[in-house]
Amino acid sequence: MSDIVTLNNGMKMPLVGLGCWKIDNDICADQVYNAIKLGYRLFDGAQDYGNEKEVGQGIRRAIDEGVVERQELFVVSKLWNSFHHPANVRKALKRTLDDMGLDYLDLFYIHFPIAFKFVPLEEKYPPGFYTGEEEEKNGTIGLENVTILDTYRALEKLVDEGLIKSIGISNFSGSIIMDLLRGCSIKPVALQIEHHPYLTQEHLIKYVQNEGIQVVAYSSFGPQSFIELGMELAKTTPKLFENPTVEKIAKKYGANVTASQVLLRWATQRDIAVIPKSSKKERLLENLNVNKILTLTQDELDQISSLNKNIRFNDPFTWNDKVMLPIFD
Repeated sequence: MSDIVTLNNGMKMPLVGLGCWKIDNDICADQVYNAIKLGYRLFDGAQDYGNEKEVGQGIRRAIDEGVVERQELFVVSKLWNSFHHPANVRKALKRTLDDMGLDYLDLFYIHFPIAFKFVPLEEKYPPGFYTGEEEEKNGTIGLENVTILDTYRALEKLVDEGLIKSIGISNFSGSIIMDLLRGCSIKPVALQIEHHPYLTQEHLIKYVQNEGIQVVAYSSFGPQSFIELGMELAKTTPKLFENPTVEKIAKKYGANVTASQVLLRWATQRDIAVIPKSSKKERLLENLNVNKILTLTQDELDQISSLNKNIRFNDPFTWNDKVMLPIFD
């Protein structure tokens, strides 16, 4: 198992987990099951990933075979933008729980601080950027007049019901977090953000950690996650795996240490959790055991941090030409 961190509500969460974004449906169940057998206990999914049924199949298979007990796992999902209205938060969560075949989630994030127009579950699920036939015809995204605090308070009720153990926020900026903390009754336990040496977000991380909120990084390898999506920015940005600084540090620690391990350790050594994805057993083990394999010097941590270029690959402002969503500006 990975090292464990204690969240602000007392729950224990692994520092390294398996990210379920872009795991193909036809291999997802087996991949989750095999990851549990290898020692993974944190599984980071989302309604928008479209593979929660398969993630649940892998989890339940491991439980049914006695590989692991439910309470040993830390299962994560995220509320999609289309379900922010308080009237829709619970029904969306119930869809996730039904799809996964679970009674509760350990952590449920608000995926983005953006409220899309509601799409009935029977009309399209997951809806993605679809918000109705009219918007689809016009090439736009419909928005809904719902505040973050309204959505968050609906999530707090789900904690009271025992359907989720804790609440998280994802892709939130500092000012929204400050406002949320003034109005919430249950403090978020985690903030998940895009985080890699090209986007270090040091001020945000320092503030959030000072508030006792665990930072979780996604896209730890920078452009790598987005190249296969055809993103031009990712294609033209130098790969972190081939960065001379990263390569030099990896080489220092021996032939068995990879650039990906250096990138992950740069995060975990600064108390930031990571959720890399891999389909290869060897890479899964390398990622899971990164804290045992490698410890970087402070100078090496600083060298990697100095690669920051404020390059953001997952930016809602680029989602639609007709709907402006400048949540990071």
